[in-house]
Amino acid sequence: MRKRFTEEQIIGILNSHENGMPVADILRQHGISEQTFYRWKSKYGGMDASDAKKLKQLEEENRRLKLLVGELTLDNQALKWVIEKNK
Repeated sequence: MRKRFTEEQIIGILNSHENGMPVADILRQHGISEQTFYRWKSKYGGMDASDAKKLKQLEEENRRLKLLVGELTLDNQALKWVIEKNK
């Protein structure tokens, strides 16, 4: 069964490690793998909840901007193709 954790929950789990709780206890208590814990640590280590929200917003904005660039590039290529065809 896959569990979903919010950014706040993940940061809380990481903070419990920073406060001295052993990793093995954290893994068992929350039912996560060691790989998941260290992936979270690399992504959210040293953040608080507001930083995580800003990160999520920036990732969403980046996704939208990449989509726009892709669409504009496609339009540009189509227009170049039409111009070349008409020559």
